[in-house]
Amino acid sequence: MRLIVSKNSNNHRIPAVSHRKPSFFKRFLPLFLVIGSVFLLFAFAALRQPPPAEEKPPVAQLVDTVTVSQESLVYSITSQGTVEPRTETTVVPEVAGKIVELSPVFVAGGFFQAGEVLLQIDPSDYQAALTSAEASLASAQAQVAEERARVEQARKDWENLHGPIGGSGKQPNTLVLREPQLAQAEANVKAMQAALQRAQRDMQRTKISLPYAGLVKERQVDLGQYVSPGTALGTTFAIDVAEVRLPLTENDLDYVQLPETIRSGDQQQFTPVTLTSSSNRGQQSWDARIVRTEGVVDATTRVTYAVAVVDDPYGLLGTSRSTPLRVGTFVNAEIEGVSAYDVIALPRSSLREDGTILIADSDNKLDVREVVIDRATPASVYIRAGLEPGERVITTAIAAAIPGSPLRIYGDDASQQSSDDLSQLVSEDTGSAETGSDISQAEESFETDEADVTSTTQQQASVEQTPASLN
Repeated sequence: MRLIVSKNSNNHRIPAVSHRKPSFFKRFLPLFLVIGSVFLLFAFAALRQPPPAEEKPPVAQLVDTVTVSQESLVYSITSQGTVEPRTETTVVPEVAGKIVELSPVFVAGGFFQAGEVLLQIDPSDYQAALTSAEASLASAQAQVAEERARVEQARKDWENLHGPIGGSGKQPNTLVLREPQLAQAEANVKAMQAALQRAQRDMQRTKISLPYAGLVKERQVDLGQYVSPGTALGTTFAIDVAEVRLPLTENDLDYVQLPETIRSGDQQQFTPVTLTSSSNRGQQSWDARIVRTEGVVDATTRVTYAVAVVDDPYGLLGTSRSTPLRVGTFVNAEIEGVSAYDVIALPRSSLREDGTILIADSDNKLDVREVVIDRATPASVYIRAGLEPGERVITTAIAAAIPGSPLRIYGDDASQQSSDDLSQLVSEDTGSAETGSDISQAEESFETDEADVTSTTQQQASVEQTPASLN
């Protein structure tokens, strides 16, 4: 570059700039560098040897197992129901009158003995009727005695005039001997006796009692109230026996033997039942027995009701009870069923939807086994055939059960070694991931270098354009 001085009209010198173009090699040197870098990168990538592929063993699944064994047991059937009294009475009077006396036990929850008077209706009118009936009977009996005397006198008068009655002579008729009059008098006596009995019963009915020991459920009248025959006085129930109606499905009936009906003179074997109920004080239980079934299938629910009874549920008749079984209590029932022999009991979770069982064989490989089910409940399943004692049944849920898959048994010593192998495989996978990360970082570095070269080329072009703009 050289400086040329020129003169203008004002004799001022103005420097002039001259520019010489760079050579071809200098202009395309950055491009050559980029192309060379890319070529070297791909060459190194092609010459890199891939790591040898290692065949990874299949990962064994950790499962829990139970070793099975045969046993003999007695099935139990569960049901539920509400305690109800066997005998319940709506107390109504048979005579009319005003209530003049109430027993202290004639209240809701009151206990009474058989024959104990609960209330009394005013007996004055019925006492008068009883006295009148007794007088009428006495009068009728006197009339009978009088007629009998007249009959005897008529017989004697006939025999004095005509000879003995029943002989060959003339015989008197019944009117002469006054037999119809005597029969009428005797009939009046019977009528008066019936009237007296009716008056006595009415007198007794003014005192209301029941033929059983029980409890008062509710009382609907009070002292001084006038009642008539049919008026509800209250409700009571007997406490000698309580009943529980237990619904049983058709499947339940296959595993329990129940008495059908009760017939006079039958000696039946009743089915034992345990009733339980839970409260804040814990769980209470009572012994009961099934005495009959209702003999029909409910058309709505398709169940059969078995009736269980509990003697002396309140413990007021001599039975020792820590907790009374109150009427209205909801109880759960466990019914003793039939016996089963040589069955295998398993948790219900071990039974799959298709009715198969998963087995861990001696080599810790998975096996799918078809079994014969004797009974299945929501909690357990009982196997009659298909399993052998000592086999290990898998209780862990497996989504895709592939026969022959390796297993690790929970609690087995060999499972620890399998766990270490699994950890090593995870570490190798992690190393492979780090190698891939290094390659990615190299590619990112190359992209950064390329961007820097491009930026440098753009700056060079900008410098070249600047002199042209000055010219």
